Amino acid sequence: MTTIQFLAQQLLAHNVKHLFCVPGDYSLKILDGFAKEGIRIINTCDEQGAGFAADAYGRLNGLGAVCITYCVGGLKVTNPVAEAFAEKSPVVVISGAPGLRERQKDPLLHHKVKDFDTQLNVFKALTVFATILENPRDIGAQILQAVELALQYKRPVYLEIPRDIVAAEIEIPKNGFSAGFLQSNPKALDEALKEAKAMIESSSQPLILADVEIQRFGLQKELEMLTTQTGIPVCATLLGKSVIAETHPHYIGVYEGATGSEEVCAYFDRSDCLILLGVFMTDITLGSTKSALDMSKCIYATSEKLTIRYHSFEEVRFEDFVKGLLALNIRKSLPKQLPHPPSPLLSRIDENASISVNSFFGLVNSFLSPKTVVIADVGESLFGAIDLVIHESTEFISPAYYASVGFSIPASIGAELAKPHLIPFVICGDGAFQMTGIELSTTCRYNLRPVVFLLNNGGYSTERIFLDGPFNNLLNWNYSKITELLGCGRSCSVKTNRELKEAIEKAMSDRDSFWLIEVMLSSADHSLALQRMAQRIMP
Repeated sequence: MTTIQFLAQQLLAHNVKHLFCVPGDYSLKILDGFAKEGIRIINTCDEQGAGFAADAYGRLNGLGAVCITYCVGGLKVTNPVAEAFAEKSPVVVISGAPGLRERQKDPLLHHKVKDFDTQLNVFKALTVFATILENPRDIGAQILQAVELALQYKRPVYLEIPRDIVAAEIEIPKNGFSAGFLQSNPKALDEALKEAKAMIESSSQPLILADVEIQRFGLQKELEMLTTQTGIPVCATLLGKSVIAETHPHYIGVYEGATGSEEVCAYFDRSDCLILLGVFMTDITLGSTKSALDMSKCIYATSEKLTIRYHSFEEVRFEDFVKGLLALNIRKSLPKQLPHPPSPLLSRIDENASISVNSFFGLVNSFLSPKTVVIADVGESLFGAIDLVIHESTEFISPAYYASVGFSIPASIGAELAKPHLIPFVICGDGAFQMTGIELSTTCRYNLRPVVFLLNNGGYSTERIFLDGPFNNLLNWNYSKITELLGCGRSCSVKTNRELKEAIEKAMSDRDSFWLIEVMLSSADHSLALQRMAQRIMP
Protein backbone atom coordinates (compact mmCIF):
# COMPACT_ATOMS: atom_id res chain seq x y z
CA MET A 1 0.00 0.00 0.00
CA THR A 2 1.29 3.47 -0.87
CA THR A 3 1.46 6.59 1.28
CA ILE A 4 -1.53 8.23 -0.39
CA GLN A 5 -3.60 5.05 -0.38
CA PHE A 6 -3.11 4.58 3.36
CA LEU A 7 -3.84 8.24 4.14
CA ALA A 8 -6.99 8.13 2.01
CA GLN A 9 -8.05 4.93 3.78
CA GLN A 10 -7.72 6.60 7.18
CA LEU A 11 -9.68 9.68 6.11
CA LEU A 12 -12.48 7.61 4.60
CA ALA A 13 -12.63 5.53 7.79
CA HIS A 14 -13.62 8.74 9.59
CA ASN A 15 -16.20 9.77 6.99
CA VAL A 16 -14.00 12.35 5.26
CA LYS A 17 -15.42 12.06 1.76
CA HIS A 18 -14.37 15.51 0.51
CA LEU A 19 -10.98 17.20 0.28
CA PHE A 20 -10.80 21.00 -0.13
CA CYS A 21 -7.88 22.28 -2.15
CA VAL A 22 -6.18 24.64 -4.54
CA PRO A 23 -3.87 22.54 -6.76
CA GLY A 24 -0.17 23.19 -7.29
CA ASP A 25 2.63 21.28 -8.94
CA TYR A 26 3.89 19.87 -5.62
CA SER A 27 0.42 18.59 -4.69
CA LEU A 28 -0.86 17.23 -8.02
CA LYS A 29 0.11 13.61 -7.31
CA ILE A 30 -1.57 13.83 -3.91
CA LEU A 31 -4.83 15.06 -5.42
CA ASP A 32 -4.70 12.45 -8.17
CA GLY A 33 -4.13 9.73 -5.59
CA PHE A 34 -7.02 10.85 -3.39
CA ALA A 35 -9.36 11.03 -6.38
CA LYS A 36 -8.46 7.47 -7.39
CA GLU A 37 -9.25 6.30 -3.84
CA GLY A 38 -12.76 7.76 -3.98
CA ILE A 39 -12.36 11.06 -2.14
CA ARG A 40 -14.11 13.91 -3.92
CA ILE A 41 -11.80 16.82 -4.69
CA ILE A 42 -13.38 20.25 -4.07
CA ASN A 43 -11.40 23.02 -5.77
CA THR A 44 -11.89 26.42 -4.16
CA CYS A 45 -10.85 29.79 -5.57
CA ASP A 46 -8.31 30.47 -2.85
CA GLU A 47 -6.47 28.56 -0.15
CA GLN A 48 -8.13 30.57 2.62
CA GLY A 49 -11.51 29.52 1.24
CA ALA A 50 -10.36 25.90 1.23
CA GLY A 51 -9.28 26.23 4.85
CA PHE A 52 -12.54 27.77 6.03
CA ALA A 53 -14.53 25.10 4.15
CA ALA A 54 -12.48 22.31 5.75
CA ASP A 55 -12.96 23.91 9.18
CA ALA A 56 -16.76 24.00 8.83
CA TYR A 57 -16.74 20.46 7.43
CA GLY A 58 -14.75 19.32 10.46
CA ARG A 59 -17.15 21.03 12.88
CA LEU A 60 -20.17 19.22 11.44
CA ASN A 61 -18.60 15.97 10.27
CA GLY A 62 -16.13 15.37 13.08
CA LEU A 63 -13.05 15.65 10.84
CA GLY A 64 -12.13 17.74 7.80
CA ALA A 65 -9.19 17.87 5.39
CA VAL A 66 -7.50 20.49 3.24
CA CYS A 67 -4.69 20.05 0.71
CA ILE A 68 -2.39 22.80 -0.52
CA THR A 69 0.90 23.18 -2.30
CA TYR A 70 4.23 24.10 -0.74
CA CYS A 71 4.56 27.52 0.96
CA VAL A 72 2.62 29.69 -1.51
CA GLY A 73 -0.43 27.61 -0.69
CA GLY A 74 0.45 26.45 2.79
CA LEU A 75 1.25 29.89 4.16
CA LYS A 76 -2.05 31.23 2.79
CA VAL A 77 -4.02 28.61 4.71
CA THR A 78 -2.41 29.43 8.06
CA ASN A 79 -5.22 31.82 9.07
CA PRO A 80 -8.04 29.25 8.78
CA VAL A 81 -5.83 26.64 10.45
CA ALA A 82 -5.14 29.06 13.30
CA GLU A 83 -8.89 29.53 13.64
CA ALA A 84 -9.44 25.76 13.71
CA PHE A 85 -6.81 25.45 16.43
CA ALA A 86 -8.24 28.30 18.51
CA GLU A 87 -11.82 27.02 18.28
CA LYS A 88 -11.03 23.29 18.40
CA SER A 89 -12.00 22.09 14.95
CA PRO A 90 -10.27 18.87 13.80
CA VAL A 91 -8.70 19.35 10.36
CA VAL A 92 -5.98 17.34 8.62
CA VAL A 93 -3.76 19.77 6.70
CA ILE A 94 -1.95 18.03 3.84
CA SER A 95 0.76 19.82 1.91
CA GLY A 96 2.69 18.78 -1.13
CA ALA A 97 6.40 19.55 -1.02
CA PRO A 98 9.61 19.19 -3.04
CA GLY A 99 10.83 15.61 -3.32
CA LEU A 100 13.54 14.35 -1.00
CA ARG A 101 15.93 13.80 -3.90
CA GLU A 102 15.31 17.35 -5.13
CA ARG A 103 16.42 18.75 -1.78
CA GLN A 104 19.98 17.46 -2.00
CA LYS A 105 22.61 20.24 -1.97
CA ASP A 106 19.91 22.71 -0.76
CA PRO A 107 18.89 24.12 -4.17
CA LEU A 108 16.71 27.23 -4.61
CA LEU A 109 13.56 25.43 -5.72
CA HIS A 110 10.50 27.52 -6.50
CA HIS A 111 8.20 28.39 -3.56
CA LYS A 112 11.00 27.84 -1.04
CA VAL A 113 11.27 30.62 1.57
CA LYS A 114 14.26 30.21 3.90
CA ASP A 115 14.94 26.51 4.13
CA PHE A 116 12.95 23.38 3.38
CA ASP A 117 11.53 23.24 6.92
CA THR A 118 10.15 26.79 6.97
CA GLN A 119 6.54 25.78 6.38
CA LEU A 120 6.78 22.82 8.76
CA ASN A 121 8.01 25.10 11.54
CA VAL A 122 5.14 27.53 10.97
CA PHE A 123 2.56 24.77 11.26
CA LYS A 124 4.14 23.36 14.40
CA ALA A 125 2.79 26.46 16.16
CA LEU A 126 -0.73 26.01 14.73
CA THR A 127 -1.35 22.29 15.16
CA VAL A 128 -1.12 19.53 17.76
CA PHE A 129 1.06 17.42 15.45
CA ALA A 130 3.21 18.35 12.45
CA THR A 131 5.66 16.21 10.52
CA ILE A 132 7.19 15.48 7.12
CA LEU A 133 6.51 11.98 5.81
CA GLU A 134 9.97 10.75 4.82
CA ASN A 135 10.70 7.20 5.93
CA PRO A 136 8.43 4.48 4.45
CA ARG A 137 8.91 2.43 7.64
CA ASP A 138 7.45 5.24 9.78
CA ILE A 139 4.86 6.86 7.50
CA GLY A 140 1.98 4.54 8.40
CA ALA A 141 2.46 5.13 12.12
CA GLN A 142 2.79 8.88 11.58
CA ILE A 143 -0.49 9.01 9.67
CA LEU A 144 -2.29 7.05 12.38
CA GLN A 145 -0.81 9.34 15.02
CA ALA A 146 -1.90 12.47 13.18
CA VAL A 147 -5.50 11.35 12.69
CA GLU A 148 -5.80 10.07 16.27
CA LEU A 149 -4.45 13.31 17.73
CA ALA A 150 -6.79 15.42 15.60
CA LEU A 151 -9.74 13.39 16.87
CA GLN A 152 -8.60 13.34 20.49
CA TYR A 153 -7.77 17.03 20.82
CA LYS A 154 -10.26 18.32 18.20
CA ARG A 155 -7.52 20.41 16.64
CA PRO A 156 -5.60 20.53 13.34
CA VAL A 157 -2.66 18.33 12.41
CA TYR A 158 -0.16 18.82 9.58
CA LEU A 159 1.30 16.27 7.17
CA GLU A 160 3.87 17.38 4.60
CA ILE A 161 4.37 14.90 1.77
CA PRO A 162 7.40 15.21 -0.55
CA ARG A 163 6.22 14.48 -4.07
CA ASP A 164 8.54 11.50 -4.49
CA ILE A 165 6.98 9.90 -1.37
CA VAL A 166 3.33 10.07 -2.49
CA ALA A 167 3.43 6.73 -4.31
CA ALA A 168 6.06 5.09 -2.10
CA GLU A 169 5.20 1.67 -0.68
CA ILE A 170 4.99 1.85 3.11
CA GLU A 171 4.84 -0.51 6.06
CA ILE A 172 1.36 -0.89 7.53
CA PRO A 173 1.38 -0.58 11.34
CA LYS A 174 0.21 -3.66 13.20
CA ASN A 175 -1.09 -1.61 16.11
CA GLY A 176 -2.94 1.68 16.32
CA PHE A 177 -1.60 4.81 17.98
CA SER A 178 -2.46 5.52 21.62
CA ALA A 179 -2.53 9.24 22.39
CA GLY A 180 -2.05 9.85 26.10
CA PHE A 181 -4.59 8.65 28.65
CA LEU A 182 -7.70 7.41 26.85
CA GLN A 183 -9.52 6.31 29.98
CA SER A 184 -10.23 8.23 33.14
CA ASN A 185 -8.60 7.27 36.40
CA PRO A 186 -11.60 5.62 38.15
CA LYS A 187 -10.68 6.94 41.58
CA ALA A 188 -10.15 10.49 40.35
CA LEU A 189 -13.41 10.40 38.39
CA ASP A 190 -15.35 9.04 41.36
CA GLU A 191 -13.93 11.65 43.73
CA ALA A 192 -14.67 14.47 41.29
CA LEU A 193 -18.27 13.34 40.80
CA LYS A 194 -18.86 13.03 44.55
CA GLU A 195 -17.54 16.53 45.12
CA ALA A 196 -19.60 17.91 42.24
CA LYS A 197 -22.76 16.22 43.50
CA ALA A 198 -22.33 17.63 47.00
CA MET A 199 -21.78 21.11 45.62
CA ILE A 200 -24.79 20.98 43.29
CA GLU A 201 -27.16 19.50 45.86
CA SER A 202 -26.25 22.11 48.47
CA SER A 203 -26.77 25.00 46.06
CA SER A 204 -29.93 27.07 45.80
CA GLN A 205 -29.55 28.39 42.24
CA PRO A 206 -27.30 26.18 40.09
CA LEU A 207 -26.81 27.04 36.42
CA ILE A 208 -25.13 25.23 33.52
CA LEU A 209 -23.05 27.30 31.09
CA ALA A 210 -22.38 25.18 28.00
CA ASP A 211 -19.80 25.95 25.36
CA VAL A 212 -18.52 24.56 22.10
CA GLU A 213 -16.69 21.52 23.52
CA ILE A 214 -20.10 19.97 24.16
CA GLN A 215 -20.53 19.86 20.37
CA ARG A 216 -16.93 18.98 19.55
CA PHE A 217 -17.06 15.89 21.77
CA GLY A 218 -20.58 14.85 20.72
CA LEU A 219 -22.25 15.48 24.08
CA GLN A 220 -25.32 17.41 22.95
CA LYS A 221 -27.74 14.63 23.91
CA GLU A 222 -26.10 14.25 27.31
CA LEU A 223 -26.43 17.99 27.92
CA GLU A 224 -30.11 17.92 26.99
CA MET A 225 -30.72 14.93 29.25
CA LEU A 226 -28.75 16.54 32.08
CA THR A 227 -30.81 19.74 32.16
CA THR A 228 -34.07 17.82 31.67
CA GLN A 229 -33.31 15.28 34.40
CA THR A 230 -31.83 17.61 37.00
CA GLY A 231 -34.05 20.62 36.45
CA ILE A 232 -30.96 22.84 36.28
CA PRO A 233 -31.39 25.62 33.71
CA VAL A 234 -28.80 26.06 30.99
CA CYS A 235 -27.37 28.94 29.01
CA ALA A 236 -24.81 28.90 26.21
CA THR A 237 -21.84 31.02 25.22
CA LEU A 238 -21.80 32.82 21.90
CA LEU A 239 -19.24 30.34 20.54
CA GLY A 240 -21.38 27.50 21.88
CA LYS A 241 -24.70 28.86 20.61
CA SER A 242 -26.92 25.92 19.56
CA VAL A 243 -25.14 23.24 21.64
CA ILE A 244 -28.68 22.71 22.93
CA ALA A 245 -31.92 23.34 21.08
CA GLU A 246 -32.94 26.87 21.99
CA THR A 247 -36.57 25.82 22.16
CA HIS A 248 -35.80 23.67 25.23
CA PRO A 249 -37.86 24.91 28.22
CA HIS A 250 -34.79 25.00 30.49
CA TYR A 251 -32.72 27.11 28.07
CA ILE A 252 -32.49 30.74 29.16
CA GLY A 253 -30.32 32.32 26.45
CA VAL A 254 -26.78 33.28 25.48
CA TYR A 255 -24.49 34.51 28.24
CA GLU A 256 -22.08 37.28 27.24
CA GLY A 257 -21.18 38.83 30.54
CA ALA A 258 -21.34 42.61 30.52
CA THR A 259 -22.41 42.74 26.88
CA GLY A 260 -25.28 40.24 27.06
CA SER A 261 -28.91 40.24 28.10
CA GLU A 262 -29.38 41.89 31.49
CA GLU A 263 -31.80 39.15 32.61
CA VAL A 264 -29.43 36.29 31.71
CA CYS A 265 -26.44 38.14 33.16
CA ALA A 266 -28.27 38.80 36.44
CA TYR A 267 -29.34 35.16 36.79
CA PHE A 268 -25.76 34.06 36.09
CA ASP A 269 -24.37 36.45 38.70
CA ARG A 270 -26.86 35.23 41.34
CA SER A 271 -26.00 31.57 40.80
CA ASP A 272 -24.21 29.92 43.72
CA CYS A 273 -23.12 26.92 41.61
CA LEU A 274 -21.93 27.53 38.06
CA ILE A 275 -21.43 24.31 36.09
CA LEU A 276 -19.12 25.36 33.25
CA LEU A 277 -19.02 22.61 30.63
CA GLY A 278 -16.46 22.89 27.85
CA VAL A 279 -16.20 26.65 28.31
CA PHE A 280 -13.49 28.79 26.71
CA MET A 281 -12.71 31.58 29.21
CA THR A 282 -12.36 34.25 26.51
CA ASP A 283 -13.18 37.94 26.54
CA ILE A 284 -16.00 37.19 24.08
CA THR A 285 -17.40 34.42 26.29
CA LEU A 286 -17.25 36.52 29.43
CA GLY A 287 -18.41 39.60 27.56
CA SER A 288 -15.63 41.77 28.96
CA THR A 289 -17.19 41.32 32.37
CA LYS A 290 -15.89 43.80 34.91
CA SER A 291 -15.15 41.16 37.53
CA ALA A 292 -13.53 37.76 37.21
CA LEU A 293 -15.55 34.65 37.88
CA ASP A 294 -15.62 33.52 41.50
CA MET A 295 -14.09 30.07 41.12
CA SER A 296 -15.23 29.11 44.62
CA LYS A 297 -18.71 28.60 43.16
CA CYS A 298 -17.60 26.95 39.89
CA ILE A 299 -17.43 23.41 38.57
CA TYR A 300 -15.18 23.92 35.56
CA ALA A 301 -14.82 20.95 33.19
CA THR A 302 -13.11 20.96 29.79
CA SER A 303 -11.11 18.50 27.73
CA GLU A 304 -7.95 20.03 29.20
CA LYS A 305 -8.74 20.53 32.86
CA LEU A 306 -11.23 19.82 35.62
CA THR A 307 -11.54 21.97 38.72
CA ILE A 308 -14.21 22.03 41.41
CA ARG A 309 -13.86 25.18 43.43
CA TYR A 310 -10.07 25.25 43.87
CA HIS A 311 -9.59 21.49 43.74
CA SER A 312 -7.99 20.21 40.50
CA PHE A 313 -8.40 16.67 39.19
CA GLU A 314 -6.00 14.89 36.85
CA GLU A 315 -6.74 12.09 34.36
CA VAL A 316 -10.47 12.69 34.11
CA ARG A 317 -11.85 12.73 30.58
CA PHE A 318 -14.33 15.48 29.82
CA GLU A 319 -16.78 13.02 28.25
CA ASP A 320 -16.64 10.73 31.29
CA PHE A 321 -17.28 13.60 33.69
CA VAL A 322 -20.32 14.89 31.76
CA LYS A 323 -21.78 11.39 31.45
CA GLY A 324 -20.98 10.81 35.12
CA LEU A 325 -22.96 13.91 36.12
CA LEU A 326 -25.93 12.49 34.26
CA ALA A 327 -25.60 9.14 36.05
CA LEU A 328 -25.74 10.83 39.48
CA ASN A 329 -29.51 11.31 39.10
CA ILE A 330 -29.42 14.72 40.76
CA ARG A 331 -32.83 16.38 41.12
CA LYS A 332 -33.25 20.11 41.64
CA SER A 333 -36.46 22.09 41.63
CA LEU A 334 -36.69 24.23 38.52
CA PRO A 335 -37.11 27.88 39.54
CA LYS A 336 -40.65 29.15 39.13
CA GLN A 337 -39.39 32.15 37.19
CA LEU A 338 -36.64 31.58 34.64
CA PRO A 339 -35.20 34.59 32.80
CA HIS A 340 -36.78 34.09 29.41
CA PRO A 341 -36.41 37.66 28.19
CA PRO A 342 -38.77 38.36 25.30
CA SER A 343 -36.81 38.20 22.08
CA PRO A 344 -36.65 41.54 20.29
CA LEU A 345 -36.96 39.51 17.09
CA LEU A 346 -40.52 38.50 17.93
CA SER A 347 -41.92 42.04 17.91
CA ARG A 348 -44.35 43.04 15.20
CA ILE A 349 -42.67 44.01 11.92
CA ASP A 350 -44.04 46.74 9.66
CA GLU A 351 -43.78 45.16 6.22
CA ASN A 352 -43.82 48.53 4.45
CA ALA A 353 -40.98 49.99 6.49
CA SER A 354 -37.34 50.02 5.48
CA ILE A 355 -35.33 47.05 6.73
CA SER A 356 -33.56 47.57 10.04
CA VAL A 357 -30.97 45.25 11.55
CA ASN A 358 -33.58 44.15 14.08
CA SER A 359 -36.33 43.53 11.51
CA PHE A 360 -33.90 41.63 9.28
CA PHE A 361 -33.03 39.14 12.00
CA GLY A 362 -36.69 38.96 13.03
CA LEU A 363 -37.73 37.91 9.53
CA VAL A 364 -34.86 35.44 9.19
CA ASN A 365 -35.83 33.99 12.57
CA SER A 366 -39.34 33.25 11.30
CA PHE A 367 -37.91 31.02 8.55
CA LEU A 368 -35.57 28.95 10.72
CA SER A 369 -36.42 25.29 11.13
CA PRO A 370 -34.71 21.96 11.84
CA LYS A 371 -33.80 21.98 8.13
CA THR A 372 -31.63 25.11 8.32
CA VAL A 373 -28.13 25.77 9.60
CA VAL A 374 -27.13 29.38 10.30
CA ILE A 375 -23.58 30.38 9.37
CA ALA A 376 -22.83 33.84 10.71
CA ASP A 377 -19.78 35.87 9.80
CA VAL A 378 -17.98 38.15 12.21
CA GLY A 379 -19.41 41.53 13.18
CA GLU A 380 -23.01 42.66 12.99
CA SER A 381 -23.83 39.36 11.28
CA LEU A 382 -22.85 37.57 14.49
CA PHE A 383 -24.06 40.01 17.13
CA GLY A 384 -27.45 40.36 15.49
CA ALA A 385 -27.75 36.57 15.27
CA ILE A 386 -27.47 36.14 19.04
CA ASP A 387 -31.25 36.37 19.44
CA LEU A 388 -32.07 33.92 16.64
CA VAL A 389 -33.89 30.86 17.98
CA ILE A 390 -32.07 27.72 16.79
CA HIS A 391 -34.43 24.75 16.73
CA GLU A 392 -31.98 21.84 16.93
CA SER A 393 -28.52 21.44 18.40
CA THR A 394 -25.48 22.35 16.29
CA GLU A 395 -27.36 24.37 13.71
CA PHE A 396 -25.36 27.55 14.24
CA ILE A 397 -21.74 28.03 13.13
CA SER A 398 -19.57 31.09 13.60
CA PRO A 399 -15.94 31.89 14.50
CA ALA A 400 -17.13 33.73 17.59
CA TYR A 401 -13.78 33.55 19.40
CA TYR A 402 -11.02 33.78 16.78
CA ALA A 403 -13.29 36.11 14.78
CA SER A 404 -11.75 35.96 11.31
CA VAL A 405 -13.85 38.04 8.93
CA GLY A 406 -14.79 36.27 5.70
CA PHE A 407 -15.50 32.86 7.21
CA SER A 408 -19.15 32.40 6.27
CA ILE A 409 -19.36 31.89 2.51
CA PRO A 410 -16.51 29.35 2.19
CA ALA A 411 -17.73 27.74 5.42
CA SER A 412 -21.14 27.19 3.82
CA ILE A 413 -19.44 25.01 1.19
CA GLY A 414 -18.01 22.69 3.84
CA ALA A 415 -21.22 22.74 5.87
CA GLU A 416 -23.47 21.77 2.98
CA LEU A 417 -21.17 18.98 1.82
CA ALA A 418 -20.96 17.64 5.38
CA LYS A 419 -24.73 17.89 5.98
CA PRO A 420 -26.46 18.00 2.58
CA HIS A 421 -29.93 17.75 4.16
CA LEU A 422 -29.51 21.19 5.76
CA ILE A 423 -30.05 24.54 4.02
CA PRO A 424 -27.26 26.98 4.93
CA PHE A 425 -28.52 30.44 5.90
CA VAL A 426 -25.37 32.50 5.40
CA ILE A 427 -25.28 35.92 7.04
CA CYS A 428 -22.34 38.11 6.06
CA GLY A 429 -21.57 41.79 5.83
CA ASP A 430 -20.33 43.60 2.77
CA GLY A 431 -16.83 43.73 4.26
CA ALA A 432 -16.73 39.97 4.74
CA PHE A 433 -18.13 39.43 1.26
CA GLN A 434 -15.39 41.50 -0.35
CA MET A 435 -12.84 39.20 1.29
CA THR A 436 -14.15 35.75 0.34
CA GLY A 437 -17.40 36.22 -1.62
CA ILE A 438 -15.71 34.93 -4.77
CA GLU A 439 -16.12 31.44 -3.28
CA LEU A 440 -19.68 31.60 -4.60
CA SER A 441 -17.93 30.44 -7.77
CA THR A 442 -17.15 27.20 -5.92
CA THR A 443 -20.76 27.08 -4.75
CA CYS A 444 -21.87 27.25 -8.40
CA ARG A 445 -19.34 24.71 -9.60
CA TYR A 446 -20.54 22.03 -7.20
CA ASN A 447 -24.25 22.91 -7.43
CA LEU A 448 -24.58 23.94 -3.80
CA ARG A 449 -27.62 25.92 -2.70
CA PRO A 450 -27.15 28.19 0.30
CA VAL A 451 -29.27 31.25 0.94
CA VAL A 452 -26.81 34.13 1.34
CA PHE A 453 -27.91 37.29 3.13
CA LEU A 454 -25.49 40.10 2.34
CA LEU A 455 -25.90 42.96 4.82
CA ASN A 456 -24.96 46.09 2.88
CA ASN A 457 -24.35 49.00 5.23
CA GLY A 458 -21.48 50.51 3.28
CA GLY A 459 -18.57 49.33 5.37
CA TYR A 460 -17.34 47.91 8.65
CA SER A 461 -20.33 48.46 10.92
CA THR A 462 -18.78 46.92 14.04
CA GLU A 463 -15.76 49.21 13.90
CA ARG A 464 -17.92 52.27 13.24
CA ILE A 465 -19.74 51.99 16.55
CA PHE A 466 -16.40 52.09 18.40
CA LEU A 467 -14.55 54.65 16.29
CA ASP A 468 -15.98 56.04 13.08
CA GLY A 469 -13.84 57.25 10.23
CA PRO A 470 -13.30 56.94 6.47
CA PHE A 471 -11.14 53.87 7.07
CA ASN A 472 -14.35 51.95 7.80
CA ASN A 473 -15.90 52.68 4.40
CA LEU A 474 -15.98 50.35 1.39
CA LEU A 475 -16.50 50.75 -2.33
CA ASN A 476 -20.12 49.79 -2.91
CA TRP A 477 -20.27 46.88 -5.34
CA ASN A 478 -23.32 45.87 -7.35
CA TYR A 479 -23.55 42.75 -5.22
CA SER A 480 -26.81 41.47 -6.66
CA LYS A 481 -25.17 41.34 -10.11
CA ILE A 482 -22.69 38.64 -9.11
CA THR A 483 -25.00 35.94 -10.44
CA GLU A 484 -24.62 37.48 -13.91
CA LEU A 485 -20.85 37.30 -13.55
CA LEU A 486 -20.97 33.67 -12.41
CA GLY A 487 -23.68 32.60 -14.81
CA CYS A 488 -25.65 30.80 -12.12
CA GLY A 489 -27.68 31.44 -9.01
CA ARG A 490 -30.50 33.85 -8.17
CA SER A 491 -30.08 37.28 -6.66
CA CYS A 492 -32.01 40.37 -5.67
CA SER A 493 -31.63 43.55 -3.66
CA VAL A 494 -34.25 44.41 -1.03
CA LYS A 495 -35.01 47.60 0.90
CA THR A 496 -38.31 46.96 2.69
CA ASN A 497 -39.40 44.24 5.06
CA ARG A 498 -42.03 43.07 2.58
CA GLU A 499 -39.42 42.69 -0.16
CA LEU A 500 -37.17 40.74 2.20
CA LYS A 501 -39.97 38.41 3.27
CA GLU A 502 -40.95 37.72 -0.35
CA ALA A 503 -37.31 37.12 -1.32
CA ILE A 504 -36.83 34.55 1.45
CA GLU A 505 -40.07 32.81 0.45
CA LYS A 506 -38.81 32.56 -3.14
CA ALA A 507 -35.40 31.31 -2.00
CA MET A 508 -36.99 28.60 0.13
CA SER A 509 -39.28 27.44 -2.68
CA ASP A 510 -36.67 27.60 -5.47
CA ARG A 511 -34.01 25.12 -4.39
CA ASP A 512 -32.37 24.65 -7.80
CA SER A 513 -29.47 27.01 -7.08
CA PHE A 514 -28.02 29.34 -4.50
CA TRP A 515 -29.69 32.64 -3.63
CA LEU A 516 -27.99 35.93 -2.79
CA ILE A 517 -30.24 38.48 -1.12
CA GLU A 518 -28.63 41.90 -0.76
CA VAL A 519 -30.16 43.60 2.28
CA MET A 520 -29.87 47.39 2.23
CA LEU A 521 -29.26 48.82 5.70
CA SER A 522 -28.46 52.20 7.18
CA SER A 523 -24.82 52.62 8.18
CA ALA A 524 -26.05 54.07 11.49
CA ASP A 525 -28.22 51.06 12.38
CA HIS A 526 -26.84 48.49 14.82
CA SER A 527 -28.11 45.38 16.56
CA LEU A 528 -29.12 45.57 20.20
CA ALA A 529 -26.23 43.29 21.17
CA LEU A 530 -23.65 45.51 19.50
CA GLN A 531 -25.19 48.58 21.12
CA ARG A 532 -24.97 46.88 24.53
CA MET A 533 -21.32 46.09 23.95
CA ALA A 534 -20.51 49.66 22.96
CA GLN A 535 -22.35 51.09 25.96
CA ARG A 536 -20.83 48.77 28.55
CA ILE A 537 -17.21 48.36 27.53
CA MET A 538 -16.29 51.62 25.82
CA PRO A 539 -14.20 53.88 28.10
